Amino acid sequence: MKNYNHLLLAGIAGASLALAGCATSTKAPQDTTASVGSTAVAPAPAKEGPVLKGVGLDMADLDRSVLPCDDFFQYSGGNWLKNNPVPAYASSWGPRNLLGDRTQALLRQILEEAAANPNAPQGSNLQKVGDFYAAGMDTVAIEKAGLAPLRPELNRIAALKDRNGLPNLVARQKLLQTGAFFRASVDVDDKISTQYAVGLAQGGLTLPDRDYYFKQDGRTETIRGAYRTYLRNMFGLLGDDAATAQKNAAAVERIETRLAKAARTRVELRDPQANYNKLTVAAAQKRYPNLGLPRLLADLQLSKAQEVIVGQPAFFDEVNTVFKTEPLADLKTYMRWHLVRSVATALPKAYVDEAFRYQQVLAGTKQQPTRWKRMLASTDATLGEAFGQLYVDKAFSPAAKKKALEMVGNIKASMAEHIQTNTWMSDATKAEALKKLNALRVKIGYPDVWKDYSALTITRESYVKNLLAARVWEYQKEARKYGGPIDRNEWGMTPSTINAYYNPPMNEIVFPAGYLQPPFFDPNADDAVNYGAIGGVMGHEMTHGFDDQGRQYDADGNLRDWWTPADAAEFTKRAAVVGRQYDAFSPLDSVHVNGKLTMGENLADFAGLTIVYGALEKQLQQKYGNNPRPLYDGFTPEQRFFLSWAQLRRQNIRPEALRQQILTDPHSPGQYRTIGPLMNMPQFYDAFGCKEGQKMVRATTDRAKIW
Repeated sequence: MKNYNHLLLAGIAGASLALAGCATSTKAPQDTTASVGSTAVAPAPAKEGPVLKGVGLDMADLDRSVLPCDDFFQYSGGNWLKNNPVPAYASSWGPRNLLGDRTQALLRQILEEAAANPNAPQGSNLQKVGDFYAAGMDTVAIEKAGLAPLRPELNRIAALKDRNGLPNLVARQKLLQTGAFFRASVDVDDKISTQYAVGLAQGGLTLPDRDYYFKQDGRTETIRGAYRTYLRNMFGLLGDDAATAQKNAAAVERIETRLAKAARTRVELRDPQANYNKLTVAAAQKRYPNLGLPRLLADLQLSKAQEVIVGQPAFFDEVNTVFKTEPLADLKTYMRWHLVRSVATALPKAYVDEAFRYQQVLAGTKQQPTRWKRMLASTDATLGEAFGQLYVDKAFSPAAKKKALEMVGNIKASMAEHIQTNTWMSDATKAEALKKLNALRVKIGYPDVWKDYSALTITRESYVKNLLAARVWEYQKEARKYGGPIDRNEWGMTPSTINAYYNPPMNEIVFPAGYLQPPFFDPNADDAVNYGAIGGVMGHEMTHGFDDQGRQYDADGNLRDWWTPADAAEFTKRAAVVGRQYDAFSPLDSVHVNGKLTMGENLADFAGLTIVYGALEKQLQQKYGNNPRPLYDGFTPEQRFFLSWAQLRRQNIRPEALRQQILTDPHSPGQYRTIGPLMNMPQFYDAFGCKEGQKMVRATTDRAKIW
């Protein structure tokens, strides 16, 4: 399935599981501003209603020594940040992780019960989930087996005698999903969304991004040093002597550096038109003869494909040259490395430790998560919907789904109103935008049709064998989609995932069950809290369809320009203001947020929050009319809305992880996701009585306005 991580609300760290807090207090409205070293102006609601005890926000987390209009990130959660340092086993920490811990406790119970059940029907989801987890937890068997479960694949690589067999061996790496050389997949055709296409995209690197191979600063040099040590030591574990391990490590680095040099930057990869280069298989074979595409596709069960979409043609020019010019022995070494690297955490402890030592330098993590957490994440990643069915049976209520769908409907209505009242967009473009919004599909909780795992055999014999078998099964299942109807029931996340996404070719927003629980979604909380929390997520994902990338897809999910030239130019001009704002944010010395890389997520945060605020105001008007609105914990609904948004984006993060995030992640750091949108919103200024000259208040001429 196509990787739409750039359209997720937040990156998924460590697992597809991965925001919390609720307490109450009663404060007078004027306590919402600081009283230490300031002359704060208290926000004044138009009509004060009864003061009630609130649910969903923890008042103890606020840092009242800071003015909300000077630093809302610190004001809304400064005490929480002080009292919740990053645990040794994590590289960052926020409410999402706390919710992840709660979710993991239930998931662990499900897994351990499944693993301890000797009577699970053979071939059932319960048997497969239980056996997969049990095999991963059996460290005695893993140590005893050593490399034996991987030996058939290592021998397959060793047996390659000449370049004629290279396409077949590369195809095997694709089936095993080792990440070698490039990515191949079956996805919805971006320009013909009613059919599937075979896609080829750049890949093949160990370091997180191409720039890690070239940057000369001290931090990057340290990471490259850890990468080289990782390579050498892993080859040593595979049986190479010191000199051979050094030689093999250098060969892998040389090949990866060649691939990195030819690869597009992450900013360049955000251009969907540039990534759409359709060629006949014959034309692709002529341009890239050393890839042996006809044989490679045949081995991938895609021999009937007549066309391929090449994401980055110049990258594949280099792959073609690498296949011809690199010594065959070095190509085999490279594939051996990626095979072992891709399953390192399923091998004996020595391999796991080497992989973690590299990760320590990369992300600053101090210690590994416990084994059961790692195996839980692996089970979710490998058997996600089999595992997910067991989770949903215990954790997700129909009432939660009904309420979530109601909120999405209200936010969708608000979006429609913002489109209709937009002052800079032509009627023609508005009509297309409304058509796209009306066609938007919403998925809540879990799939209507679950994956069928009946053809996948899972046993307790070997964790590595289970992992490889599941990868081959998954790849073959994807290949079988080619030539068939579009599967609109398919999900790109598992039910327990605490995240959400927008998928442009399907024009759909998806919210797994894992997200629909406190503190993101709390049936006992007031509307303002839920709209600021899960509502903010819904607005974010919905407006991804109209960000700088999503707006290039039409109502049917086709990559088609439906904007008038004047409207497109105006959107680009307004979006550029947001880009410049985020370019100026600097969380570390000499490190700035990349406004172009994070553009889509920043636009979705800003537009989504604006849309959801409008939906909340309509909800409050329907509920209270012109009557006084209650003050929960002394805060107006509007204030609680912004506090809810901010408290769920609190984050402590290690400097190493923060640097990596800024270089590779399309999401801005949590503090800027919190304050960036608010600094453009008069609604925020009004809610907290902000005045010109305060740090959160931009000059009128410097503010962005899109929807």
